[in-house]
This record gives sequence, structure tokens and C-alpha cells, in this order.
Amino acid sequence: MFRPIPFSEPPYLCGLPSPYYTPSHFRWQRACRAFVTENIHQYALEWEREGIVPPHVFRKFAEANMLIPSLPAPLPVQWLKRLDVHDILGVVKVEEWDYTHTAIFCDEMSRNGLAGPGASLTTGMAFGVPPLLKFGSQELQERFLPELLLGKKRACIAITEPGAGSDVAGIETTAEKTDDGKHYVINGTKKWITNGIWSHYCTMAVRTSGPGPAGLSLIVVPLLDYPGVSMRRLKVSGHLTSGTTFIELSDVQVPVSNLIGQEGQGMRYIMTNFNHERLTIAIGVTRQARVALSAAFEYCLQREAFGKALMEQAVVRHRLAKAGALLESQWAWMEQFVYQMTKLKKEEADMELGGLTAMAKAQAGIVLDECARCAVLLFGGNGFTTTGKGEIAEKIYREVPGARIPGGSEDVMLDLAVRQLVKNYSNQTKTLERPKGSSKL
Repeated sequence: MFRPIPFSEPPYLCGLPSPYYTPSHFRWQRACRAFVTENIHQYALEWEREGIVPPHVFRKFAEANMLIPSLPAPLPVQWLKRLDVHDILGVVKVEEWDYTHTAIFCDEMSRNGLAGPGASLTTGMAFGVPPLLKFGSQELQERFLPELLLGKKRACIAITEPGAGSDVAGIETTAEKTDDGKHYVINGTKKWITNGIWSHYCTMAVRTSGPGPAGLSLIVVPLLDYPGVSMRRLKVSGHLTSGTTFIELSDVQVPVSNLIGQEGQGMRYIMTNFNHERLTIAIGVTRQARVALSAAFEYCLQREAFGKALMEQAVVRHRLAKAGALLESQWAWMEQFVYQMTKLKKEEADMELGGLTAMAKAQAGIVLDECARCAVLLFGGNGFTTTGKGEIAEKIYREVPGARIPGGSEDVMLDLAVRQLVKNYSNQTKTLERPKGSSKL
């Protein structure tokens, strides 16, 4: 049985039995790891220091159809086959793809420990394209999907604003129709938009009518070199390569045919999209926690203090054990969650797992915080230094806020989870209640 550094790999890759993985999943994991190791992992730290992933890497992923795995499962088979995409890396047919393949992709993409390099490539496809696939008209899809799915053009999703983050209903960017009804005129700002700086198009949340969630809609908005659009990169803590962007929109005219679905349905579309976003974030963040903890474990086997290896100190073993228990519990939940996604229809999953997805995303951030802090403390001065032996621990620790805030801030996610559980329970129990005045018998 293969014995990697403890906590460095999920149990199914350590030779332990698992009910979740088929031969197709194992083939995909091996092919995926080889590809991302060759094209990302060996350069990830260097790119993060420089703050940019070279443009040729995106082209490499696009040419290999390795942006497509970031889409929600099942994949858009009909569209992909129209575009002559029949398999991914020659090992998984697009019609056989399930959420476990997606989870393996998210896990492998985060195996360098950094969220930025992977996010710089896949965030637009993962979160910007799905609303167009699910809710866009046939005409809208024909205009945009061929270039987006093949990676010939780049996209992003723009929900967050300076005054509206987790409170999506507070969005203030407006889209008003021209007098002739042919265009929307968009004014406002978007902030913390991943991949925005490189994106040709954006799936943007805008206010097309009155206040509150009923006034929101989604529109495809051109970005790069488009009149009225200005963009600049934002410096954030961690995720340095992901292209976090501030977007200003001044009288931006967009055809009304760029509306995704129906006016006033934007909030519903956004909430559906969030479930995929939060689950994939949780999976990637859990791998980051694994990288941090296993790096600390290996260091403690080698480093000596007070006349013996750190691992011989009971307090060190205790700290590793606490973090390890959280990590492996989180991963077991992720595997269970993904398996449920493979068995439920999309509508069922949204209802039954939507709130729990928010909870899983929040818990992943909590686990990362514990594992990254454990790593920094055990690396000591090296964990406080941006270069050298503890560089990976230092960098992962700076990414903790990026796990706990984007995609839904932690406290909001925990509250949302319980509110959704209460709602589902109340709706179910109401159907079992007796009509008033009916017999107790």
C-alpha cells in the first residue's frame, strides 16, 4: 500500500477502500494530475510571486478542453458534441461525466496549495458560463457559447459591488431600457470580480426594476475594449494571480437580446449558480488545508528543537491531531456531498442540499483556518517568512480570508444554511398537518 506523508492525500488515493470511486474516476484522476502537474503545479509558486499566470497557460488548457471540467455536472453534452468535444483528455466521455469527476478536478487543481493559479484559468467557465447554458435563449447561446466553451473568448461573473457582497438583493447597478426598447443602458460598479480584467464577456447582475430581489436580472455584458467599461486590478490578500478586478460602467449600451432568461428572475438564477460555486470552493479549500497540514507534518519529522525532532513533542502531535481530525472529517463530508449530487436531479439537489452547500463552504474555510494556522505555528519563523522552507504555509495562511469571504461570507453562509433547513422542515411538516377541525382519529 502506498504510504504518502500523512494527511497529504485523500484516503481513496492511499489504497484504502471507498464506495464512491469507479475505474472511470481513477483513470480521470491519474490523467488530470499528470496534466495539471505539468502545466500548473511546478510553476505555481513562481507565478504567485509574480502575480500573473502567463497567457499561454490558458490557451493550453483551452486547447486540451481542460476548462470544461469546471462546469457543473452533467456536462452540456449536446453543445460539446456540436463543437467536436467528445471526451476529456481521452479518458472520460463527456456523456459519462458526473460530479465525482468534477470534484476530482477541483481537488487536483488546488494541489499546489494556492487558489490563485487555478482560479485565474477556470473561474469564468465555472461560474460565468452556467447561467447562459441553463437559462439563456437559444439565440443568446448561439452567439456566445461556441467561443466560450472552447476557450476562444473569456468570461467572468459579476455579482458583488462595493455596497453589496453577500447581500445580493442590495445590488445597485442599474440597467434601464432606451426609449426605443432596443438596448439596456448600464451604470454602476462591480468589485472583487475574479478574472474580470481578462474577460471579453461578463454574466452581470443588474437592477432592471424596483428594489429587492424581484428587481434583479442577469445580462451578458461585453467588457474588454467596450465603450463605457473601465477595469483595473485590485490587490488582495492571497489569490494574487486570479485577476481580482474593479469594474466601472458608465452608460454602457447592451442589446436587450443579451438578457439571460427573463427580467426579474436574476435572483433565482444567481442562487442556483451559487450552489455549484460554493461546493467547488469547499472542495478546493479542503485540498489547500491538506497541503498546509501535510507540509507541517513533514517539517516536524525533520526539524529538531530541544534536542529531539519536533514530532517527538507531545504538544506538536496534539496540534497536528486536532487539525487532522477536522481535515479528514471535512473531506468525508465533501465525498458524501458529491455522491449525493450524482444521485439527485438538479432541482432536488438545489432544494435538499442548497443550505447545506452554504454550510459546507463555511466549514471548509474554518478547517483551512485551523490547518493553515497550525502549519505556520509549527514552521515557526519559517512560517512567517515569504520565502524558503515555510513559504507555502505563509502563502496559504494569507489565503484564509479568500476562503471565508468570497462566494458568501462565513457568517452569512452559516445563517443561510439553518434558515434553509428550517424552511424545508416547515414545508414538509405542513403537508402532514391535519386540516383544522378534523378528527384526531
